[in-house]
Order: sequence, then structure tokens, then C-alpha cells
Amino acid sequence: MEEIVTKKLKKATFAAGCFWQVEEVFRHLNGVKETRVGYTGGTFANPTYEDVCSGKTGHAEAVEVTFDPEVISFEELLENFWANHDPTLLNRQGDDIGKQYRSAVFFHTEEQEKSAIKSKERLAQSNKYENPVVTEIVPVGVFYPAENYHQQYLEKKGISACNI
Repeated sequence: MEEIVTKKLKKATFAAGCFWQVEEVFRHLNGVKETRVGYTGGTFANPTYEDVCSGKTGHAEAVEVTFDPEVISFEELLENFWANHDPTLLNRQGDDIGKQYRSAVFFHTEEQEKSAIKSKERLAQSNKYENPVVTEIVPVGVFYPAENYHQQYLEKKGISACNI
């Protein structure tokens, strides 16, 4: 697990359905310095988009977020994560169905793990949802960046987070 990008910047990795939308929401947050979409949580080395879409690699479409914790905390990133998808849907979001679209927090440190667990417990106890929160909280594995055409895809298509 790699915690520090520099002495100042940190990484967080989230999966919440199609990575295009997830990236678009995170990249506009003050304190987020960089986002990159890719694949993690699977068993297949160097997967392509087609490999992951087959559902056979075990990977999730995910977003790696590089952030400045002096501007935005990991807890604030978690709040944004919960607010922008339905964490009660198992292996799906909207019309996207399959394990690659699961809800997951891939933690980089024990501190992130503890924060994610507490945050998930608070959400579950809030009774916001009728169904249980099924989000996985698991250690980050190898993160394979997606192909270049997927990076900031919605921005390239002129679709903003406000239009999603």
C-alpha cells in the first residue's frame, strides 16, 4: 500500500459504478489535485477495458484521487463518495450491472480503513436507506490506469458533473 504521493499529497481510491461519472464528481473538489480512472481489486494483470467489462477479471472500475489533506480531508472525500452513488446496490449502479461496477473504498492506509469503516457505520445507522449498505472496504491493490481515452472522458465530451 502506498500512502504518500509527496510529503504533502495523499491518494484515495473509490469505486461507485462507471468510473467516468465518479471521476467527474471528484475532480472538481477543492483540494483534489489529480484524478485517474482505472481498474483495481482484481486478479488479472494489465487488464484492458474490454477485459474488465467481461466481468472475468474481478476488477472494479475505480478512480484514484490525489488530494491535499490540508485542503480536503479523506473524510470529506468519503462524504462526497456516499452522496454521489447508491451504496446499497450490489454490483451495480443505474444501468451498469456487474462486479466491475461495485461500490468500494480501496484504502491506502490503516487510518483510511478506520475512517471508511466509521463513515460506513454512520451511514448505515442514519436510516437514509431501506436496504443495507453493501460497500466493500478493502486494501488497495495494484491500480491499473485505464486507456487514455477514458481519462476525463466526460469533460472531453463536454458533460459536466452538474449534468449527470
